[in-house]
Amino acid sequence: MDGTTATADDFLDRALLEEAVKKSGLLWVRAADGASAQPLWHAWYDGAVVLVGDGGEQPLHGLRGDGTAVVTVRSKDKWGRLVAFVAEVSVLEPGSEAWTGAVEELKAKRLNAPDTDTITERWAAECRVLRLLPTGGLTERPGAMPTDSHAAQPLPSPVTTRQPIPAGLPKLVLGRLRRKG
Repeated sequence: MDGTTATADDFLDRALLEEAVKKSGLLWVRAADGASAQPLWHAWYDGAVVLVGDGGEQPLHGLRGDGTAVVTVRSKDKWGRLVAFVAEVSVLEPGSEAWTGAVEELKAKRLNAPDTDTITERWAAECRVLRLLPTGGLTERPGAMPTDSHAAQPLPSPVTTRQPIPAGLPKLVLGRLRRKG
């Protein structure tokens, strides 16, 4: 996908990646620094994923304009992981041709915006628009999925799982209800 010698598998992987990203409403994006993956809404524009965040929009924790990120795309119908890839992250400058095109795509995907008429100006003033350009091949795809669950470990907590209710409690509660009724 990076312009070197391409095979038929590379073209099929690229087609799968584009189709999966275009159909998915959310992507799971993890910054390369090891932060937790976060769900982000997005659009596909000019061969890359584009995101808008910070300000009054979705938080972009750990995503910087000079790094990489791991992007996982879920299947729209089964909701399981479908493909994953590494992407080069860059910030689009407000007012540039790339920024304007990306924002037009993102505006069409933004649901329930409080300021539909002035959203472009607000994004230019308060938010960052990021471009995630796929680099290399797919790290996960059908037929080549990892066996681990990718589930996050629960945070330590003093809270415990609820214990079974005491045997006498239903009689106590029902007895009070009968007396009142």
